[in-house]
Amino acid sequence: MSIRIGIDVGGTFTDFLVIYPDGSRRIHKTSSVPSDPPQAVLNGLRELAELERTPIEEFVDRIGLIVHGTTVTTNALLTRRGPKTAMLVTEGFRDVLPMRHGTREDGYDNHLAMPEPLAPRHLRLPIRGRMDYKGSEVTPLDEDGVRAAAKVLREEGVQALAISFMHSHANGAHERRAAEILGEALPDVYLTESAELLGQARYYERSSAAVLNSYAGPIISSYLATLTGILEEVRFGGLLLMMQSNGGVATPAELARRAALSLLSGPASGPTAGLLVTAEHGWDSCLTVDMGGTSFDAAAVKGGKPLVMTDGSIDRWSLALPSVDIHTIGAGGGSIASVDEGGLLSVGPQSAGAVPGPACYGRGGERATTTDADVVLGYLDPDSFLNGQMSLDKQAAEGAIRRHVAEPLGISVVEAAAGIYEMVNVSMASGVRDITVRRGLDPRDFPIVVAGGAGPVHAAAIAGELDIPVLITPRDSSIFCAAGMLVCDFKHDYVQSANDRLDTLDLTGLLRTWKTMAEEGRATLHGEGVGDDAIAFEPSLDLRYKGQWYELNIPLDEAMLIAPDAAAIAAAFHAEHELLFGYHSDEMPIDVLNVRLSAVGRTSDERMDLSSEVPVDKPERPARRAIWSPAQKAMVEVDVHQGTAMGPNARVSGPAVIELGTTTIVVLDQYDCVVDRSGSFVMYLRDRAAEIEARLNL
Repeated sequence: MSIRIGIDVGGTFTDFLVIYPDGSRRIHKTSSVPSDPPQAVLNGLRELAELERTPIEEFVDRIGLIVHGTTVTTNALLTRRGPKTAMLVTEGFRDVLPMRHGTREDGYDNHLAMPEPLAPRHLRLPIRGRMDYKGSEVTPLDEDGVRAAAKVLREEGVQALAISFMHSHANGAHERRAAEILGEALPDVYLTESAELLGQARYYERSSAAVLNSYAGPIISSYLATLTGILEEVRFGGLLLMMQSNGGVATPAELARRAALSLLSGPASGPTAGLLVTAEHGWDSCLTVDMGGTSFDAAAVKGGKPLVMTDGSIDRWSLALPSVDIHTIGAGGGSIASVDEGGLLSVGPQSAGAVPGPACYGRGGERATTTDADVVLGYLDPDSFLNGQMSLDKQAAEGAIRRHVAEPLGISVVEAAAGIYEMVNVSMASGVRDITVRRGLDPRDFPIVVAGGAGPVHAAAIAGELDIPVLITPRDSSIFCAAGMLVCDFKHDYVQSANDRLDTLDLTGLLRTWKTMAEEGRATLHGEGVGDDAIAFEPSLDLRYKGQWYELNIPLDEAMLIAPDAAAIAAAFHAEHELLFGYHSDEMPIDVLNVRLSAVGRTSDERMDLSSEVPVDKPERPARRAIWSPAQKAMVEVDVHQGTAMGPNARVSGPAVIELGTTTIVVLDQYDCVVDRSGSFVMYLRDRAAEIEARLNL
C-alpha cells in the first residue's frame, strides 16, 4: 500500500490530507500562490517531506495517488484573464450569446448591464449552412467560408474556439466537418464542438457551454501540463486524478477535453464527504457548508446523493453541464468589511485573499476582514493559529477595524467587529436558504456538516439564523474538501435531446439511447483503469408539463435501463413538481426534452476509509479567555478546550471554544457539544437535547 493525498487549492490556502498505509493521517496547509497555483502544490509537498525529515523525491516516491481540485479556471473566468476566444455560429445567429433567451435576467431591473461575452462580436463569425430541428440538411455547409474564417482567426491570434451551429444536437455533421477543417488550419487552437460537449436542444445553452469550455480549455491544459511537469521533476510515478464539477473524478486528459467541468471542481467533493460524516448517525441527507479564506460554499445531499443541477450558471453565463448544486458567495475569512457613504456596513464579496491577506496576517493588508473580526472577538487565538505555525497580530486587526468600520460608524472596535461577524453570518445563512428552499426543502430537516478553516467559527451562528438544531464538525474540517476528494468516484455524464411526449415515447428507442451512452461511458472508464465490476449507470430524464418554459431533471432507478416504466417515470415527475412548486397535474401531458446517463466508476475500497484517529478522552483543566457572546451582547469569559485531546463522549456546554489546531469551533450560548465515536464534534440545541441525543444515540 502507498500514501494517498487529497489536495485542494483555494484562494487563500492550499489544503493537504495525507493518509499513510497504516491508516494514520496528516493535515497540512500552505499559502496559495495566486500568480502560480501549481507552485503551492510543490511547496506543500516539500513542506510535508521536511516534516518527515526525508528528501522530497523519497517522500513523493511513496505516493500512489493524488486527487486534486483547483479553482484556477474559475478565477481566470471571473477576472477575465483567459485566452482570446472565438466562435463559429450559424449565419444569422451571430448574437446568440448576448440575446440569450430573448429575455432579461431580471425583468424588473432596467439598469442591469449584460456581461461582456467571452467571445467578442468581431470574433463570432457566421457560417452558411443549416440543419432543421429533425437533423435534416437544409443548406450545405460552406466549407470555403470555414477556411476563410480560419484565416481571420489565425490573423487575430485566437487561442480558443467554439463551434456551435443550429440544431447540431440533432445532427452534428456540419460541426464535425468544420472541426476537421479548423483542426488542420489551426492545430494549436483549443477547439470545442457544442454537440459533442452538450448534445441537447436550446441553442443558447449549448453555445454558452461550448464557449465556456473553450475559454477554460487552454487554462486547465496549461495548469495540468505545469502540474504534471512539477510532479515528474520530483519523480511522482503514481496516479493523478482531478476533481470535476459533477462530483466525480477524472484523469487529467479527460478533464482537459471537457474543461468546463473544472469550473466548479474545488468544492464539489464536500457533499460526498458529508455523507460519510452523517452516516454514523443514520442520516442519508445533510447540508454541507465550507467557509474558507475567500468564499463560502453551501450544498445539499438528499437520499444518499449530492443534489445535481443541469441548469447552472457561472459569471451569469449558462453552464448546462451536470454539476453539483453548490451555492457560492464571496464570504470568507478574507472578506473585506467596509462602510459606504450612506453609513451602511457590508462584508465582501471583495477579499484580501492570500496576498496581502487580512490585516492580522502581518503581510501588508490594511483593510478590515472577517478574520480580523474573529481575532478581536476572541474566537481565534493569535498565538495558536494553524497549530502555531503562523501568529496573528491582534493590534493590527483592531487598527484596521477602527479605521475602516468603527470610526465611520461611531461605535467601539468590539461592536464593529461584532457587526462584521453578524453581517457575514446573515449572508451565509441566505446562501444555505438558496440551496434548500429553492428546491422545496426545509433546512431545519437537515444536519449541517461544517467544513473549512473558518466554518466552525461561524457555523453555530448560521444554524441559529436558520433554526437548524444539529451541526457536525469533522476533526478534519479545515481540509474537508481535500478529504472528500479521496472518496469520490469516477463520473462521466452523457445527454441526448429527445423532444417527445412521455405517453407516446418509444421505450425501445429510449433503451437504445441509454445503451449507446453506456457503451461510451464504459469505454471511457476502461481507459481510466476501471473494471466492469466497478461500473454503474445512473439514468435520468429532463421532463416538463407541455407548454412549460422550464424542465426538471428526474433521476431514475438503474432498473429502468432494463425495463423502463412510463407510469413510474410520470409518478416521479409529479412528486418532484409537487415538492418544488406545491402542485402537480396528473392530466397534463409530459414532454421529454433530454435523455441523460451518468457512468460511475467506483474507486477502490482502499480509498474509502477516511475515519479519524480518535484520542482516548483525557479531561484536563481548560484555559480561559474572553469571547463575544451574541446572546449576551458582551465579551464573556469562557472555557477554551483542546479538541485534539477530546475523545468519544467528551462534552462541552456553551458558551465555549474548542481549538483543533487548524480550526476553531465556537460553541454559542444555546448549544452543547459532544464528541461522537468517529471523533466528530456534534453540536446541538440545548433545549432539544433529549430528542436529539436519542436520535444520535449519544
